[in-house]
Amino acid sequence: MKLNTILVIALFLILGTSCKTKSKPSENLAPNIHKVTAQEVIQSSNYTYVRVAEDSKESWIAITRQEVEVAKTYYFEPSIEMTNFTSKELKRTFPVILFVAKFSSMPIVAAEKVMISDPPKGKQPAVAKEGIKVQRAANGITIAELFGKKDAYAGKTVKIKGEVVKYNAQIMGKNWLHIQDGTNSNGSFDLTITTNEEVKVGDVVTFEGVVALNKDFGAGYSYDVIVEEAKTIK
Repeated sequence: MKLNTILVIALFLILGTSCKTKSKPSENLAPNIHKVTAQEVIQSSNYTYVRVAEDSKESWIAITRQEVEVAKTYYFEPSIEMTNFTSKELKRTFPVILFVAKFSSMPIVAAEKVMISDPPKGKQPAVAKEGIKVQRAANGITIAELFGKKDAYAGKTVKIKGEVVKYNAQIMGKNWLHIQDGTNSNGSFDLTITTNEEVKVGDVVTFEGVVALNKDFGAGYSYDVIVEEAKTIK
């Protein structure tokens, strides 16, 4: 009887060890990928704000607007960290928040990251919109003139008019947009502008702002020429 008892106990120990050995394999996450659980979700017009927990640490992230479920596991790669970021729409200030470009409910593994590739570095690719032909603003310059004589305009305030072809609201506390006017200087035809004013894709707008050269904001946000703190001119 004692021998049988010992055999049964030994069998349980062997089975227990076997179960542990057959535990779920590691997810082989790509470098810098965080595995988190959504704790709180706040939706706005353009962004979804998520309070996430990783182990015992909690933090806020912001992603393009999408459905996120509380208590569900997600994976993300950090992009830009902002401190004391204020969302005007939410009327709320986040002491620290991460703006995230890559966010998924599925593990972002090393092989997948190679397939997707990292966010582009340096000058961002742009596509010329067909049919754009915008007259220059009074006492203003064209996009071709700005790119063609960028060194001469560096640090100066310029007036420039174009059609909004891309618009992203409240990134790093600013609205980011691209305009084109149909002019081109050695392949440069798309101008990035930052502003606190709201516009829509398709609007033809005159802006006045300060020209900056070779600005690198990190996470692929790098520009040879950019017009900053622009205001619309009626």
